[in-house]
Amino acid sequence: MRLQHFPMAWFSTVMGMAGFTIAWTRAGTQLGAPPVIGQILLGVTVTAFAVLVLLYASKLVRFRAAVVKELGHPVKLSFFATFSIALLLLGIATLHSAPAVSQVLWGVGAVLHLLFTLYVMSVWINHTHFQIHHMNPAWFIPVVGNILVPIAGVHHASVEVSWFFFSIGLVFWLVLLTIVYYRMVFHDPLPERLVPTMFILIAPPAVGFISYLALSGGLDAFARVLYYAGLFLTLLLLSQVGRFARLKFFLSWWAYSFPMAAITIATLLMYQHTGLPFFRGLSYALLAILSAVIAVLVVRTAVGVARKEICVEE
Repeated sequence: MRLQHFPMAWFSTVMGMAGFTIAWTRAGTQLGAPPVIGQILLGVTVTAFAVLVLLYASKLVRFRAAVVKELGHPVKLSFFATFSIALLLLGIATLHSAPAVSQVLWGVGAVLHLLFTLYVMSVWINHTHFQIHHMNPAWFIPVVGNILVPIAGVHHASVEVSWFFFSIGLVFWLVLLTIVYYRMVFHDPLPERLVPTMFILIAPPAVGFISYLALSGGLDAFARVLYYAGLFLTLLLLSQVGRFARLKFFLSWWAYSFPMAAITIATLLMYQHTGLPFFRGLSYALLAILSAVIAVLVVRTAVGVARKEICVEE
């Protein structure tokens, strides 16, 4: 039964589509892109999220043991946070079009993400079976994902709540970044299935920049450090595009999507705050790359589903 092997990582597709939606909505404001594009993408993203919730709920009811096993897996555990992050991103995407809906999505997403952060960190601290080779950039998702909360949080709750979540994400980004680099430099390379997760390295500084602007209200030295760190990591990874293109398709390919959306949105904000033509041109370039990446991912995922390459026993 393929449902038994339906992974939580499917919600990373919602993260990618939500980021894509927010990028095109922002492009409508900064670059004059047709607003209807963002509206259509939001509808597609919400539909995809609803379908995935129904499928995973069915798995939970019918194959509870498989869900428990996934929760105990040193790699798959991190992907459970993609659900709460998907809620947070949908809250951001609906912030101006449906504020009341946004507040509910943000509130549920923030609470769930905090609870999952506490759970994951407790598992890490008290583990008996994790090894350095289990470490990969997907470990950023549950803890560093807290850095997303302020983007909509500053509109829905006390600013102190947003600073709380931002602080968690920022501090543990630096901790996990150190471990990830140690693992990649001094130990065996990442398994092919996990190589796409290297793009997750872009997300913390890029999202951190967006959140910090929401909290501080202006572009300062620290905001620039975050943005340019994210931009450098983007250039570093894009310079290795040949390596990524040769990889066999896995659902982990969706790790390309949200980080690229994050740096695209961050660049659009840099253009908004500086007015420099360079950032306008870079915004167009990144938006084009992001759109191409999403198109490839959607087609390749559809092909993978048709060929029954996904949701199979590993």
